[in-house]
Amino acid sequence: MNLHEYQGKEILASYGVAIQRGIVAQTAEEAVTAAKKLTDETGTGWHVIKAQIHAGGRGKGGGVKIAKNLEEVSTLAGQIIGMQLITPQTPPEGKPVHQVLVAEDVYYPGASDASEFYVSVLLNRATGKNMIMYSTEGGMDIETVAEETPHLIFTEEIDPATGMMPFQARKVAFNLGLSGQAFKEMTKFITSLYTAYVNSDSSLFEINPVLKTSDDKILAVDAKVSIDDNALFRHKDYLALRDIREENPIEVEAGEVGLNYVDLDGNVGCMVNGAGLAMATMDLIKQAGGDPANFLDVGGTADAARVETAFRLILKDPNVKAILVNIFGGIVRCDRVAQGIVDAYKNLGDAINVPIIVRLQGTNADIAKELIDSSGLNVLSATAFQEAADKVQQAIK
Repeated sequence: MNLHEYQGKEILASYGVAIQRGIVAQTAEEAVTAAKKLTDETGTGWHVIKAQIHAGGRGKGGGVKIAKNLEEVSTLAGQIIGMQLITPQTPPEGKPVHQVLVAEDVYYPGASDASEFYVSVLLNRATGKNMIMYSTEGGMDIETVAEETPHLIFTEEIDPATGMMPFQARKVAFNLGLSGQAFKEMTKFITSLYTAYVNSDSSLFEINPVLKTSDDKILAVDAKVSIDDNALFRHKDYLALRDIREENPIEVEAGEVGLNYVDLDGNVGCMVNGAGLAMATMDLIKQAGGDPANFLDVGGTADAARVETAFRLILKDPNVKAILVNIFGGIVRCDRVAQGIVDAYKNLGDAINVPIIVRLQGTNADIAKELIDSSGLNVLSATAFQEAADKVQQAIK
C-alpha cells in the first residue's frame, strides 16, 4: 500500500526522524490557512507547495512550487489542485491532484552550505537482508546518477536477526562526507529511519532528498513509503491512510469482490485459479506471441457469478484482444467451471466481443470440454498447454 508524502512523514516523525514540517490542504483556502500556521511556527514567509500523488518526479512535472507570500500560496495551490500531473512515473495521461502539502521552507539563508542526499531502505531479495541504499547525489535526478555514475550509489546490508549496528549508521554518515554535528545528526537519522522501516512493516522507505541544512540539521524533505499489504493486520490504523483514488479502479473493484487482479499492459486477458498456474499461463501467452493484459486468480470457487465478474473486469481493458481461461479442477470440478463460463457468457451477451480460449484440466475435464464444445458460443476449448498457446496465437492474429 503506497502512501502520500505527508502520510509517510507522519510515520517517520513518530519514530523520531526529523522531517520538513507541513500541513495538507484540499483547497487554496486551506493552503493559505496552513501557510499562516507554519509562518507562526517557523518565522518564515516562504513555503513549498507540493502536489500529493503516488508518483515521483513531481517537480519535473510542475507539481512542486515555491511561494514567497500568502498570495502566491493561494495562486499556486489553486493551480496545482485539480491539475492532471504528468511525471516520468505516472501513466501517459498523468494523475489528477486532489490535495497539496504546504511545507516549510528549509532552504533558509546560508543555503549555499546545504547538501542533498539520497537514502532508501528496502529488502535485498537476493540476500534476504535489509539494505540501506544511499548517495551523495540526492535530488530530482537520482535516476540519472544510478544510470551514468553507479559508483556514487552506496549500499549497506543489515541482517534482520541482529538489526542495525551503530557502526553501520556511522559508516553511512562517513561515506556521505559528513563530519562534526552533521555526522552525529545523520547517524541518528539513519538509525531512526531504519527503525521506522522495520516497525512499520514497510517494503520501501525512500527519502529524496535528505537535506543537510546550513546549520547542520538533517531533515527528510520528501518521503516515498510503501507498506507491506500482508502486514496490515498488524497496523489497522494504517488502513485509514489508503487513498483508493490513486489506485487502479479495476484493481480496487476486484479487491472488493475478493479477486486477486493486477492490471498489465498486454493484449490477452487471463483468468486462472492459483497464483503458480497464473504465472505459468502468463509465460504461455508470451510464448504464443502475445502479452498478458492482467494477472487474475479467481481462486478455488470459480462458480458462474465469480466467472462473470472476472469476465467483466477483464473486458474493461480496451486493449484485450482475447481471453485465456486456464483452470485446474482440483478443489473445484471442471464441469462446474465450464457451466459457469457458459452461463456467464450468456449473461454478458454482446459485452463479450473477443474470442475466449478455455483450457480445463482435472476432475471431470472431459465433461467440461463437451459442455464448452456443444454450447454454440464463441468459446474455443483446449486440453494441452501447447494447444491453448496455438489458439491464443490464432486469436490475436
